Amino acid sequence: LGVALAQEHQKILLLDLDPQGALTAGLGFDTDTLERTIYDYLMEPNKPINRIIQPVQAYLDMTPANNHLHNAEVDLIPEIRRELVLKQILEPLNGWYDFILIDCPPSLGLLTTNALCASTEVLIPLQSEYFAMRGLQTLLETVEKVKSRLNPELELLGILATMYSTGTIHAREVLDEIRSAFGDKVFDVIIYKSIRFAEATVANQALVEYSGKHKGAKAYKKLAKILLDQK
Repeated sequence: LGVALAQEHQKILLLDLDPQGALTAGLGFDTDTLERTIYDYLMEPNKPINRIIQPVQAYLDMTPANNHLHNAEVDLIPEIRRELVLKQILEPLNGWYDFILIDCPPSLGLLTTNALCASTEVLIPLQSEYFAMRGLQTLLETVEKVKSRLNPELELLGILATMYSTGTIHAREVLDEIRSAFGDKVFDVIIYKSIRFAEATVANQALVEYSGKHKGAKAYKKLAKILLDQK
């Protein structure tokens, strides 16, 4: 999505807040040799974050992460206003970018809470399976709590159906149930399951670069245009 927006000449910052560092690795960075990561700045939020911003390509920058970020879940606990550390870090970047996209971990810990407090909108990628739907309600409750207690500007941008398996009854039933429950909050875009996503990752490219005519790439390009129309 970030690359698709950059292709539309939008200035994008990708912020990897997942200790797995999949976004960082997928863009060609060696997570084992990084000198600085977002973890260092969460621990010392008065440092200027521009020192960690890495250029990826035209219109696209990122802040990397690696498994050191796991420590943040514990290290942030004694901090005053610990839920707002990331927001403090990002404030100097106001006006620098058209979009800052934060890739969150799957757990609902302090890292995800920090991301929600630093954001104005939440886009939820939802795997097209029942177990993912069970976790969706918990996430939405967390979003509402953050909105009411910490970040009144936070809104649900939408739910994106991902990992959709063509021709399976299970996936169709899940998608129908999501649309029935959330209506127009479900994007009219489906990300189909495909080996091409893994191939693109191995090539250190986004799918929209690796195979721009693939239906998965076209779906993300369509989503990018939807976001631009809503901007």
